Amino acid sequence: MLMRSLLFAAVAAVVASQIPALIGLTDITPDAAPSTQAVVAVPEPAALTPRSAVLRADGRGHFNASFRINGKPVEGLVDTGASLVALNESTARRLGFSANRLDFRHSVSTANGKTEAAHVVLDRMEIGGVQVRDVDAFVLRDRALDGTLVGMSFLKKLAAFKVEDGTMRLEQ
Repeated sequence: MLMRSLLFAAVAAVVASQIPALIGLTDITPDAAPSTQAVVAVPEPAALTPRSAVLRADGRGHFNASFRINGKPVEGLVDTGASLVALNESTARRLGFSANRLDFRHSVSTANGKTEAAHVVLDRMEIGGVQVRDVDAFVLRDRALDGTLVGMSFLKKLAAFKVEDGTMRLEQ
């Protein structure tokens, strides 16, 4: 029951975080085919200080950054409203999660329709001087999620995170 509640909360957070972007980027109806075009924002690099990272908000107030997940670079959007880190299937495979290892047994609904989700544990996530181990994440089908959302399963492992004057400071 706890896993079901956690999955529902994570999916609700993913859906909620994607709605503003979807409204601003495309006109999506339930019968429309998924868009093959993607809008890619180039994240600013995190300022490097020992055991911390400082991110600058983009023009829309979002914190996009370059993370390293399991040693590989991944662009991600920090989303304090997401319970877990959420990856799309393509990114998960690039990180070493084979199709056999992804168990899409959870049925979820997103802004792009129904999809399946798989629970994984990321060995290591890094940004700037921050390194976190054993981070819970959900993998969603590519059609359900364009990129990577960095949620509370990463942030809660930090000593602190703070948003102020257009910057987010992450401290380990």
